Amino acid sequence: MKRVIIPFLALSFMLSCSEKPIQYPPTKKGEVKDTYFGTEVEDPYRWLEDDNSAETAEWVKTQNQLTFGYLEKLPYREQIKIRLTELWDYPKYGTPFKEAGKYFFYKNNGLQNQSVLYITTDLAAEPSVLLDPNTLSEDGTAALSGIEISNDGKYLIYLVAKSGSDWNEIFVKNIETGELLPDHIQWVKFSGASWYNDGFFYSAYDKPEAGSELSKSNEFQKVYFHKLGTDQSADQLILSDPNNAKRMFGAGLTEDKRFLLVSKSQGSHGNALDFKDLSKKNSTFISLMDSYEYEFNPLDNLGDALYVLTNYKAPKYRLVKIDTNKPEEANWVDVIPEKKDVLESVRFIAGKLVVNYMTDAHSKTEVYSYDGVLDHEVKLPGIGTVGGFSGKKDENIAFYSYTSFNTPGEIYKYDFTTKESALHFRPEVKFNPEDYEVKQEFYASKDGTKVPMFIVHKKGLELNGNNPTLLYAYGGFNISLTPSFSVARIAFLENGGVFAMPNLRGGGEYGEEWHLAGTKLQKQNVFDDFIAAAEYLVSQKYTSAQKLAIQGGSNGGLLVGAVTNQRPDLFKVALPAVGVMDMLRFHKFTIGWAWAGDYGTSDDSEEMFKYLYNYSPYHTIKKDVAYPAVLATTADHDDRVVPAHTFKYMARLQEYGVGNKLPLLVRIDAKAGHGAGKPTAKVIEEYTDVWSFVFYHLGMDIRKK
Repeated sequence: MKRVIIPFLALSFMLSCSEKPIQYPPTKKGEVKDTYFGTEVEDPYRWLEDDNSAETAEWVKTQNQLTFGYLEKLPYREQIKIRLTELWDYPKYGTPFKEAGKYFFYKNNGLQNQSVLYITTDLAAEPSVLLDPNTLSEDGTAALSGIEISNDGKYLIYLVAKSGSDWNEIFVKNIETGELLPDHIQWVKFSGASWYNDGFFYSAYDKPEAGSELSKSNEFQKVYFHKLGTDQSADQLILSDPNNAKRMFGAGLTEDKRFLLVSKSQGSHGNALDFKDLSKKNSTFISLMDSYEYEFNPLDNLGDALYVLTNYKAPKYRLVKIDTNKPEEANWVDVIPEKKDVLESVRFIAGKLVVNYMTDAHSKTEVYSYDGVLDHEVKLPGIGTVGGFSGKKDENIAFYSYTSFNTPGEIYKYDFTTKESALHFRPEVKFNPEDYEVKQEFYASKDGTKVPMFIVHKKGLELNGNNPTLLYAYGGFNISLTPSFSVARIAFLENGGVFAMPNLRGGGEYGEEWHLAGTKLQKQNVFDDFIAAAEYLVSQKYTSAQKLAIQGGSNGGLLVGAVTNQRPDLFKVALPAVGVMDMLRFHKFTIGWAWAGDYGTSDDSEEMFKYLYNYSPYHTIKKDVAYPAVLATTADHDDRVVPAHTFKYMARLQEYGVGNKLPLLVRIDAKAGHGAGKPTAKVIEEYTDVWSFVFYHLGMDIRKK
């Protein structure tokens, strides 16, 4: 009987919604205008950039009332929440890592808001809780964002982010006694902590003015050394640059603590690299590379030699050995030269180099000698993603994680003597991974470029052009999308959904050339690649425009906003999350200026301004256009991509979309940020709303399991 009543209720709701468009709360318009190279640009919703004003708070309140009022009436919403909660409720383990003779790992029992850090001397024994972030706040919105163990294993340094903000605080705990030390470091951002002797290095900013913490441009980062037991005000300034406000510094140490390495950057990619030999009294910093155009990622040292992973003169990366006594480029030695696959990472384990490659957006792992001679390939469980290879130089055992679209977080133990992997942990999930098919197909973009796309669905799918499909992508900042598991995604797939993930230009899947082909004046390639992916899915009869939803976050939110405006006829549902929507002003807020390497800015030149203006989601919304159903998501503590981007975009979309048959809604989360550290409860709530919206507008039913 229920299977009869529920669809009837869904039909009833559909009919009531289709009778008249949504009445959006009125949004005040200002008279703000800017002139760029002689072109006048209106910005009537500039006032929404003020995250401290009562007017903005009231706008957020009325928008959320409209959105949640709509979402609460959607059919299947309660069933979706129950199923998501059930799917999420299974133990999850992180890859074990060893420090000072002890093992450390993260574990989540299932529905804990934050994963707990454990410690043990024997992985077969019952571990002890070292730090439970769930005790740091009542609602689970305080999250661990990094840890460091002291050399002797006596102290735990940990970084805490609150309510999703990028701002971190550093604390120190005595591992042996459990005592929390008085050391407390504030205004840390984009930094780790690196232990040395009786303290640690870290990067921080000056304390911002009250009220500007979540929006003011982040400038003049500095490197400090904190001595344990002292106040932050006494910390030693190690490095700063008072002449370059946009310069950022990251400090780290080699495993033996001999070399202090400082990475200097001034954008989203590329860095200079300096080192200092701490074993030599009164030593000074020596520059290995002054250019900010290429990546130089120091890995570790063997004696006097530093090993550095770089894309300098190698778009797909190479591993070079640099003699610190003769650091000039002419003396560099290629240990592992550039190859056809992208060299992603290298770890020093068991007297070998464990090298992870990316081939057509999935992992391949090989083991080499320190001189770069191939020893053997690690046989992986399938086409997926390897992560977290952890081990020591002088030990023959390591651990690594493996995941794919239908394989959640497996942990393997690898023996370098036998060259065999053994399963260490496999989660017991509440669905059958064997029910799903994962494949990779290639399609042609607008200019003929071949682009790979992963496609996931239940086995036995009929290609009838009528399958509800979610197209997800990113396309930027040299970030690669490789196979990964999403609990939330299963709720969509098991109800007949198809998930598609193309590897667009702008990402790093094929090295730096692939990345640069989707940046600045080439950014339209990213949108073309995405539109071509949608057209391919339709032409191959996976789906149709009436059954296609699109999703992306951050730079992917920009992607969704841009293609929605360019091809509103091609999609039924658009889900832009924490998106960069105002391409003329993104560099004015927090860390936005660092994205100029990918985007360029409206200040650069008339050509760059016009290019940005022509695809900026906020500026390219048109009147009298039939837009897809839009559910944009953002959060009040997002200080990476400030929520004003989404506020302004949705205010104009609602203004121009009056009379639009489908809803144009924004969901604004409280005590949440860009996404990292979001508690499980909030993630389930958000996906309950997202899937309810998608299921309804794609005409999906809840299927019997």
